[in-house]
Formats: sequence, structure tokens, C-alpha cells
Amino acid sequence: MANVELTVNGRNVSGNVEDRTLLVHFLRNELGLTGTHVGCDTSQCGACVVHVDGKAVKSCTMLAAQASGSTVMTIEGLAPEGGLHPVQEAFRENHGLQCGFCTPGMIMSAVDLIERHGGALDEQTVRAELEGNICRCTGYHNIVKSILAASKKMSKTKGRRKAA
Repeated sequence: MANVELTVNGRNVSGNVEDRTLLVHFLRNELGLTGTHVGCDTSQCGACVVHVDGKAVKSCTMLAAQASGSTVMTIEGLAPEGGLHPVQEAFRENHGLQCGFCTPGMIMSAVDLIERHGGALDEQTVRAELEGNICRCTGYHNIVKSILAASKKMSKTKGRRKAA
């Protein structure tokens, strides 16, 4: 058994887990954060993407014990209370989801993508970087459109903050 201590969505959590417990299972089964989905358990689909210490990680590829001492953000912790994150809002506005199964992983990947590239995103970059996320419903057109819209909105917001 391993003792795991993390900061998840701004809250300090701990627990004892079997050494082989994946981070995705710890989040879902021990913490009840079921927005992080288990799709394939082989790191192919991206439904389980969370941020670990500020970077997008497929949580089915990381042991909970490996994440001990880290800061983890799940889809539940992304938005301000009572609102939506700009990427979530863009997915809603641009019809970037259908069944919703892949959506949490897509959104978490998109946030990481936007934070790394800023407003310099283009369709080709978004499509290339989403290769590790599978959606079986949308054909990606509206997902890419959503990410590009969020990128523009977020870069404008950052510019206003710097000027203030």
C-alpha cells in the first residue's frame, strides 16, 4: 500500500492505495471526481486527461503514487464557481460536443494547448496536438473550431489584464 498526498482542484487530499492504482481510478473511485473518464486504459483515447503540475497528462498512464506531492486539476476544478472556463464556454457555443464522453479530456487537453501556444494557434496545430484524443461523434470540426475560438478569447483577456 502506498500513502498518496495530493492537492486536487485546490484541496489537499490523501489516501492509502494499492501500489498499482492508476491516478484515474484514484480520482474517480476514491475522490468521486467522475468527470475524468476511463475510455481505453491504454492511453489511446485521451478521455482521462487531467493536469498534473500544470501539464496535461493521461491519468490512465500514471500511478496515483507517482502523482503524490503533485497538484492535480480535473475538469471539475477547471471552471470558476458558478461559471464556465472559456474553453468550456467555447465548446458550448460552437457545438464542440455530442455524446460528451470525450469532452472532459478534450477540454483539459485544449486548455493545455492554449496555455502553451497562446493566441498563435491555427487549425493545423490544433489538429496535430489532438491526435491523442479520440472523439467518435463530431468529426473534430466543431472541436477544432471551439479551441480556436477559446484561444482568441483567452488571448484577448490576457492582453486586457496586462494593460490594466
